[in-house]
Amino acid sequence: MKIHFYGDIQGLEQGLAIICNELKIEQSEQGFPINVKQQDGSLTVNCQPERGGIFFQEKIHFFRALGLWIQEFKESIDFQVSEEPQFKTNGVMVDVSRNAVMTVDGIQNLLRKMALMGLNVVMMYTEDTFTVEKYPYFGYMRGRYSDEELRACDDYANYFGIEMIPCIQTLAHLTEALKWNYASTIKDTSDILLVGNEETYEFIEELLKSASKPFRSKRIHIGMDEAHQLGLGKYLEQHGYQKRFSIMNEHLHKVVALAEKHSLKPMIWSDMYFRLGSKTGNYYDLNAHIPADVIDSMPKDVQMVYWDYYHTDEGFYRTFLQKHKEFGSEPIFAGGVWTWNGIAPNYGKTIATTNAALEACKKEGITEVFATMWGDNGAETHPFAGLAGLQLYAEHGYGMEVSEERLAKRFSFCTGGNWDDFLALNEFDETPGVSKDNLHESHPSKFLLWQDVLLGLYDENIRDLPLNEHYLNLASRMEKANERNENWSELFSFYTQLARVLSIKAEFGIHLKAAYDQVDKQELTHLKDQLPLLRCKVDELRKLHRSLWFITLKPFGWEVIDIRYGGILSRLETVEYRLHQWLDGSISRIEELEEERLFFDAPWKMPEGALGRNSYHRIVTAGGFSV
Repeated sequence: MKIHFYGDIQGLEQGLAIICNELKIEQSEQGFPINVKQQDGSLTVNCQPERGGIFFQEKIHFFRALGLWIQEFKESIDFQVSEEPQFKTNGVMVDVSRNAVMTVDGIQNLLRKMALMGLNVVMMYTEDTFTVEKYPYFGYMRGRYSDEELRACDDYANYFGIEMIPCIQTLAHLTEALKWNYASTIKDTSDILLVGNEETYEFIEELLKSASKPFRSKRIHIGMDEAHQLGLGKYLEQHGYQKRFSIMNEHLHKVVALAEKHSLKPMIWSDMYFRLGSKTGNYYDLNAHIPADVIDSMPKDVQMVYWDYYHTDEGFYRTFLQKHKEFGSEPIFAGGVWTWNGIAPNYGKTIATTNAALEACKKEGITEVFATMWGDNGAETHPFAGLAGLQLYAEHGYGMEVSEERLAKRFSFCTGGNWDDFLALNEFDETPGVSKDNLHESHPSKFLLWQDVLLGLYDENIRDLPLNEHYLNLASRMEKANERNENWSELFSFYTQLARVLSIKAEFGIHLKAAYDQVDKQELTHLKDQLPLLRCKVDELRKLHRSLWFITLKPFGWEVIDIRYGGILSRLETVEYRLHQWLDGSISRIEELEEERLFFDAPWKMPEGALGRNSYHRIVTAGGFSV
């Protein structure tokens, strides 16, 4: 397709060249003419048989409008579409601290898709994955970004009018950064900095300078969430017990002063103030009381970020947004695309919480929102598996109402992906036994993949559920999805193989235990003979996962996932060895199979419609890795 863009294109040229290349458009004076005009008001695209038009206000609106124009033009040469931006800023925060550090190419790929969606803010969440020259162990062997890498990303984002905001931690969530000896004098606990210590603030100032240097933006996210043991470690030894509101405010004042010294405008996660005001320490306690003198003594030039990816009630979000406004400034809202559920995204919960939250934000006049894409417990889910969630944020950002039909069309255009196929990834965890939308965040695909079939810690949780059959059917669906999604073949090849593995492994431990209890040597021999095939399938899964990882993620961090796969392969070989010993009479009993299977954890603590969730180290053994 040849297009001739004319009019107000100054400042758009570099981004336009990139997107035209992405969409296979040739810019030519002999092409179809499109008049580009920058003006206040809504975003509008139109076309008549002889010419088209794109009318936009902000730079990012042009790139969304360009995508809309091309999308409509493929269906008709006579159209007009207008959209009203709902938010001043709308974007994403990608976790690059839980092993998976996205490459520059990966970030730029994401930015191109964001440009077409019309998302204009991106943060890379870096606990210790950026370079601080004064502290060489900060981010050592963790895939930390160089200044040059981050600057290249910021330049690229700027082509589209996307603001890259540094996103760091200046109080807690610093376990990996503080594990080295250099940090012994600046930590309160293993993951929290020592408030009031001069060396601590020298350290924080270096973080602020280093994190902000590569970026144009003067805004910076300084974290400060989930400091649950604040003032209860070395601080307690040095100062005795102090009011934790006072400790928090003291620290915030000092960090904000350092930020302002370097002309930076900080934002923080808001939860610690609500937790400290709650009798139960619950962030979302509607009865939490934050004293007026605490609010009055807080720095005034700090934006509060209200993060919530749990509630499905629009009214709750509205109430909590109103509580945030009591701090004296407009809050930023951070929702979630559930890429941290396990080894597949939880789209049921993503959609239910996002629709409620963003409807509330519109009604409460909130102008800044973003979606978080966390990578808890190893970043087993590739961030691009969550792109459908970003499309949902984008469509909420340009309309009061969002239809599934429009979402599917926009997603196909912006990413080349099939909406229904991406949402089908939800079925890895929304299995038999799990309630609609998986609101309790079960992740059977994770615990069934990693659990030891000889120990079967989760076997009782899934007893009598047809999970082998479920995953066999899902494997067939993923195969068809792979055929439909040419741009995402690596992603769907991986998920196809995951479903195949789980179609064998999900109930393997249950069958193993039952055959052993019945002294059914024929069945145990049959199960033993399946183990070499299962090992081959797991190893193929490992290789597909590795290929998917290395396309857009740095090599650092893959070793964690590799070791997990190695654990399965090694343990499956041991299962074969143990069965062989018992079948040939070398041993009289298999002690692991003698043990009664218990529910993990007590069934009365498990919500109805849930099967459970846990971290890797609790899934694979009842022992401890660190003992």
